[in-house]
Amino acid sequence: MKVMFTSKEYARLLELVHFGLHVVKAYHGPEHPGKQRYAEVEQKIFELALPLGCGDLVEPAPGGGLQASAKLANDERVEKTIFEFTNDAFWHELVARLADRDCSAQQAKLHLAQSTPGVEPPPSLEEQVQAHEDRYWAEFQKHDLRHVIVLPARQG
Repeated sequence: MKVMFTSKEYARLLELVHFGLHVVKAYHGPEHPGKQRYAEVEQKIFELALPLGCGDLVEPAPGGGLQASAKLANDERVEKTIFEFTNDAFWHELVARLADRDCSAQQAKLHLAQSTPGVEPPPSLEEQVQAHEDRYWAEFQKHDLRHVIVLPARQG
């Protein structure tokens, strides 16, 4: 198979590879098995940088091979995209976990209500989680983290 790229298209492909590898190893480090899964493909793509006019976007890696250069990794658009992804992932994870926590706390109460004659059945678990998520989204959109309080675990 033969694929043709302009230098501009290839530079964008390098950005995509950088984004993908950031997601794979961002919180696990370079020795994470996911990183190893993509290492050969990463190197093949990086090796084409010089012949495709993008040699300034890769540099020798300390352990051999090639890696994204500072010019690529520190590019304003690249940094902004990574920041936005990380920020969005944080908020989505926080909302989902808080909603799950709150629903778990309500399960005993709901179970009792379900077994009481004449009491209307509670909303489904999915509806409950969605209601909690909606509440947290509204709070975070209005106040960001200003109302979040983290209580450290007691030592001892």
